[in-house]
Amino acid sequence: MSEFTIYHNPRCSKSRATLALLQERGIQPTIVLYLETSPDAAEISSLLDKLGMSAEQLVRRGEEAYKTAGLDKSSTEDELIAAMAAHPKLIERPVVVCGERAVLGRPPENVLGLID
Repeated sequence: MSEFTIYHNPRCSKSRATLALLQERGIQPTIVLYLETSPDAAEISSLLDKLGMSAEQLVRRGEEAYKTAGLDKSSTEDELIAAMAAHPKLIERPVVVCGERAVLGRPPENVLGLID
């Protein structure tokens, strides 16, 4: 099993570019197709801790699900995490994890900081 994991959406150009960047460096990450296998609230909280981000920073506000879930700037951390668990399209992508560290692959070159 790889020490790297990518929360990947193959339809996203940044996600594809981030995966390619890892593979070009000989890294075959574990691929989590998070739209098919949604992370639960605890997993999202763990990702946020590793990213050093708040849920507000990871949520995709432009998605229709953001509006239909009744989310807005006053939504709490728990509400945002629950919404991302229920509607994984709301999770910004890709997220790459290595051990206890993680980065958002926007831009894809961000993952280079995880490669020792």
